[in-house]
Amino acid sequence: MGRGIAIACLQAGYRVLLYDVRPDALRQAESVIAEQLQKAEARGKLTVSAAELLRRLQLVTILAELIPCDLIIEAIVENRAAKQELFRALESLGVSPTTIIATNTSSISITALASVLHHPERCIGLHFFNPAHVMRLVEVVRGARTAEQTLWQALEFVERLGKKPVVVRDIPGFIVNRVARNYYNEALRMVSEGVATVEQIDRLLRSAGFPMGPFELMDLIGVDVNLEVTRSIYEQHFHDPRFAPSLLQQQYVDAGLLGRKTGRGFYSYDGA
Repeated sequence: MGRGIAIACLQAGYRVLLYDVRPDALRQAESVIAEQLQKAEARGKLTVSAAELLRRLQLVTILAELIPCDLIIEAIVENRAAKQELFRALESLGVSPTTIIATNTSSISITALASVLHHPERCIGLHFFNPAHVMRLVEVVRGARTAEQTLWQALEFVERLGKKPVVVRDIPGFIVNRVARNYYNEALRMVSEGVATVEQIDRLLRSAGFPMGPFELMDLIGVDVNLEVTRSIYEQHFHDPRFAPSLLQQQYVDAGLLGRKTGRGFYSYDGA
């Protein structure tokens, strides 16, 4: 997600600092970003060259290098404690009170994440969809203490990216992921009960008009990431059985079958 968001920002003319504690992950991200921009240039989708856009990208492994940023978008693991730890670190380093701290969380309460900040009014949810540089929808999630100015600046930013912002309430899963839980969970339940196979369900739902079946989509997102989102929504809804995670999905995660990124999930991916 971080790579896709970076591409979208570069294409919109922004200077981008891409942060990760792992230098190898950054180098891999830079390679993917360059490849995607070069493809876009070859299709005539860019107004400037891919090389020019890449000059606006800076890789950083030291968090303090983000201090000058006007907007910081967090896209780390879907875990409340990890995100809050990062937010605390950013404020402790001296990030300006006017810097917007945004989270790409797909399910965690913005109000809860912002509660650890001295300036919770500058925290907002910017939930992009995968792949972030292609998908137009962005859920803009306003927490209980998000300032009006923060909201309008976030909306202006999303629109400059050429995307469609939708302001949503700070509820578990927001709009898309709350609806999508049924798409994934019922499909997992049907396979677990032997009603149909993975391939049959995906084929039938594609024929009904969905671009991807639920299992194809879980493999693309990451089976582990999808499970964490389900677990988060389940817990925030006080264990409402409608949102209960699937044992089948947990077994795939335990086995390391996480989808495209590991070369195998519900499907196998040659060369991955």
